[in-house]
Order: sequence, then C-alpha cells, then structure tokens
Amino acid sequence: MNRRRTPRSASAEDLLSTLQHLTARARQEVELHQARVELAQALQRNMLPATLPAFPGLQTAARYAPARDGLDIGGDWYDGFLLPDGALGLAIGDVQGHDVEAAAFMGQVRIAMRAIAGSSSDPGEVMGRTNDLIMSMNSTLFATCSFLRLDPDSRELRSARAGHVASVWATADGRSGITADAGGLPLGIESRQHYPVARRDLDVAGAFVLLTDGVIEGPSLAIDDGLDRIRRLVSAHVDADAEELADEVLQAAVFTGHEDDAAVLVLRHDASAGPG
Repeated sequence: MNRRRTPRSASAEDLLSTLQHLTARARQEVELHQARVELAQALQRNMLPATLPAFPGLQTAARYAPARDGLDIGGDWYDGFLLPDGALGLAIGDVQGHDVEAAAFMGQVRIAMRAIAGSSSDPGEVMGRTNDLIMSMNSTLFATCSFLRLDPDSRELRSARAGHVASVWATADGRSGITADAGGLPLGIESRQHYPVARRDLDVAGAFVLLTDGVIEGPSLAIDDGLDRIRRLVSAHVDADAEELADEVLQAAVFTGHEDDAAVLVLRHDASAGPG
C-alpha cells in the first residue's frame, strides 16, 4: 500500500525569511512609485507659471487640481505671457496620460508654443507651427490645446483650437454662452494642419473662461451638461474678480467624479473704453 509523504511544513525561519523578502520588495516598489510622483510633481510645479500678467481693466487667474488616479499628476497646463508687441497670450491644454512622460511632454508643448507665439501674430499659425514642431519630436503622445491672443487696447480676442474643449463666456448685461469655434486636430496627430482663427471683441464687462475636460466631464457628468453647468456658474459670478471666479469654476469639478486632473484659466475684463 503506497502512502503519500506529507509535505514538510515550512519552519518559522522560512516564513520569516519569505516575509522579510516580500516586505523589502514592497518597500522598493513604494519608494520607486514615490520617486516618480515627486518627479512628476516637480515637473508640473516648475512648468506652470507662478504669476500671470494683467492690464488695467483686465485680470487673469488660473487654478490646477491633480488627478486622483495614476501618479496624481497629469498633462493639463495653462499659460499666460506678454508678447513682444504688447499683446497678451493665453493658452490651456491637456496632454494624454497621467505620468512623468505626460508632464514632460506638457512642458515641451508649453515652451514651444510660447516661443512660436513671440514671432507670429496669428493664433492659427502659432498652433500649426507648434504642431509641426511636436510632430518632429516623434513622440507617441498628443495634446489638445487652445491659444488666445488679446490686444489690451482694442480688446480684440483672437483664438485657435486644437481638439480642445470649448470655452465659456458671460457678460455683465446677462448674456452667456459656450464657444462654437471651429478647430483642428490635437497637436501631435498629423503634420501640416490648418487651425481656423475665431475673433471676438471684449467690449462689454464680463469673463472668458478656458478649462480642461477634467472640469466638465467624468463618471458623474457628461461633457455637454458640464459645459452648461460652468456657463451658468460663470454667468452667476460674472461680477466676481478673476481669482474668486477661478476658485468657483475649479470647485465645480467635484460634480464630474474628478478622476482626471483639471485646469482653469480666467480672463476677467471690464467694459472697453472705446476709441479715445
């Protein structure tokens, strides 16, 4: 009669050794993840502008909130800068992904756009040249983006859009809306793209708000409903200053379920003085 030999029970020393090995591996993985988080956070922190320009009768403000998943960091960005001819450049965008690579790519797009905007007064050309430069980098990532150019004297606002979500506006006389400007493909998809330019005059006091989809879309909110929610919110707070309005808009991201990072860029404008 054959009898099966009972397997030898693991000794206390064997169990302790295995536990120590697993603990060391877990610690290494946690430390590696934390290092990547800190690197991504440093990239994001140093690539977003610390301050935004303003003019008499024009205020700007921006907010950013990290994602809840992944590295708690992503490729959303905003920018505001003075151009050589005295105009104001504003940009907001969203890079695919939530990791160190996305944060680094975000920095490349932002720097490229800022540099190109300094030598071209046409927002569509700025977007097209930025796209071609990004394509030359052979990256596997892509980015949506909106770029605006504002003349602080005439209050003419010209903009171009690369696959990015619409903007929201409201005026002190009770009007509000969601922009329906034509746009082009996201940056980094295909070279030699054309980006139409939209034009509007900011001659009535109000606010123009750019945002990323993390503010308006998520598991709890469809994008159209999210845009309309922000439209109503901006209209209700149109008399607030830019900083307060930026806070209000960012707080609305909680209704999306907030799994994505989110960025908001507010341009608050008084009524145009008109020709002197």
